[in-house]
Amino acid sequence: MPEDDLDLALLLQGRITTFVRAFGLHQPDRTPCGTPVPVSEAHAIGELDRDGPLTQSALARRLRLEKSTVSRLVAQLIGRGWVRRAERDGDARLVWLELTPDGSRAAGELAVARAARFTELLRNIPAEQRPAVIDALTTLVEAATGQPTPADAGVVTRG
Repeated sequence: MPEDDLDLALLLQGRITTFVRAFGLHQPDRTPCGTPVPVSEAHAIGELDRDGPLTQSALARRLRLEKSTVSRLVAQLIGRGWVRRAERDGDARLVWLELTPDGSRAAGELAVARAARFTELLRNIPAEQRPAVIDALTTLVEAATGQPTPADAGVVTRG
């Protein structure tokens, strides 16, 4: 690797590390918006809230987690009373995960806190730089995954 590339890689590493810490992503037991819920649980109920029931395999793919990790995660969510297992379409081989009313309420509270945090973050970025910041994040995601980012990737709808 050329010296310039190594210097840039180290600079990128430092900036990403600083962002992770500034945004609170290194605190596994609370979300970056300050809610005392593990980040993985927040992501899981967010996916179930956004798109409705999912199989455990589909949830694992969306979260980019191993099946065994998602099994433990689902057990925790069931223990909290936020998720239940259900059969659908008469196919007993597939077990679907769906939010309970308490899970829907928790997902809604997290969505409100997340919206407030991202609104505050956006306000702290000069308006003329906002599109460039979003483009840079898209580029980072594509570099990390090796895949193009769909236009609606990560888009959270209102309501």
